[in-house]
This record gives sequence, C-alpha cells and structure tokens, in this order.
Amino acid sequence: METIQQIRTKLQDVTQEDFERLASCYESDSRAGVQRLLQSARRKRQAYESELKRTEQMSAYERQYADEPFICGIDEAGRGPLAGPVVAGAVILPQNHGILYLNDSKQLSAKKREELYDIIMERAVAVGVGVSSSERIDEINILQATYEAMREAVGQLTVRPTLLLNDAVTIPDLSIRQIPIIHGDAKSVSIAAASIVAKVTRDRLMETYESCYPGYEFARNKGYGTAQHIDALRAKGPSPIHRRSFIGHFISFN
Repeated sequence: METIQQIRTKLQDVTQEDFERLASCYESDSRAGVQRLLQSARRKRQAYESELKRTEQMSAYERQYADEPFICGIDEAGRGPLAGPVVAGAVILPQNHGILYLNDSKQLSAKKREELYDIIMERAVAVGVGVSSSERIDEINILQATYEAMREAVGQLTVRPTLLLNDAVTIPDLSIRQIPIIHGDAKSVSIAAASIVAKVTRDRLMETYESCYPGYEFARNKGYGTAQHIDALRAKGPSPIHRRSFIGHFISFN
C-alpha cells in the first residue's frame, strides 16, 4: 500500500486531467490522512485555477494591444507620504511571462511583493526605475515630480517601449503612445508589475533612511503620516527627507 507521502508526491505538479484521474483512484481509500490530503490538494488546485483565470482577466489590455512589440506598464509609489521620494517603475513583460499573483502592490503582503519583485526582475524584457527626491517634490509639486520620475523610469529601460499602459495618468513630454487606465494596477499585469517594482524599491529606500534619520520609524511607516510618525515629527522637527510642502499642517518651521 502506498504511503501518504508517496500519494502527496504523486499529486504534486500534475496536469488537471492527471490530477482528476489520480484523485478518483484514492477516493475509496479509507485512511483519514489520504482524504485530508485529497481535500487539501483539491483546494490548492481550485485556488490555482482561480488565479490563472484572474491573471488572464488582468491581461485584457495586453491582449488588446498584442500587435505592439513592447508594451510597458508604468506606475508610482509614494505620492502621499510626508517624507521620502516618489518612485516610478516601468516594466516590459514578455507576452508569455507566466507570472501569477501580479496585482496592485497595496493588495499584496510585503513578503509577496518581495517574491514577485525578484521574479519580475528575472523575467522582464526590461525594467526601469525613476526617483524624484523630497526636495524636488517641494520645488515643482508632487504631480510634476511624479511625471519626472515616470519619464526617468522610461528612460532607464534598455528596450524602447512602443506603448505605455499608465495607471490613470498621461505623462507629459513623452512621444510614445500612452493609454491611461483608471485603477490600472488592478486591471493590467504590466502596470501591476510596475507597481510592485516601484513599491519595493521605495520601501527599501525608506528602510535605509531609518538608520540615517533614526526616531521617525521610517522602516515601519515608510514616510506615511502615522500617529507615531507625526508625534516624532513634532518632537524632533523635520529630517532632511521630509517634504516641507506636506508637513505644514503638523508643525511650523522656518
């Protein structure tokens, strides 16, 4: 008689057809462990199939513009924080990238974002990142600084895109055709990938600032206006990476 471990090994990494055939063979097995294994395997299989369908739905824009050789997703991270830069990501995925779980970076755990970041960097045709500092944000405002970061991200790509899928905005001063998509990071795998690259890059930057400017908990709050962050801002005053144009509601400074 096969052991439960042997059955578990058989059920892993098989096609749907083979899985159903194997499952039917073990449905009459009276061992509780085997039945729990089948139930768990079916749930995992159903979750996998659901994710395939969701990813397929999020590829609708990529299919619509499939005749474009290089479709690039664009998104940013960090428009709202009180401190730190705004970061833009630009990602060109291959048509058959095979990456599951791409989504708006805010909908993913930090661990999942890190995992997907590594996969994106490995499989993408090209990845670009642009950064606009807090000083630049104060100088030209957050929207214009975001556009600058986005243009920089596109300029960093080693392959010139033929179409940009943007999260909601149309970027000025770019000659490449652009398609702005409202909530695009939840509707396009390319924009979702860019969202993840931008978010992970910015989070890592904010974690390095924790050691440079201790006391604000930048590693935890990533520069956003949490209660603890605002308390520290009022007690310590602004750090060099605080956005002066954002913090006037909380403190007075020269």
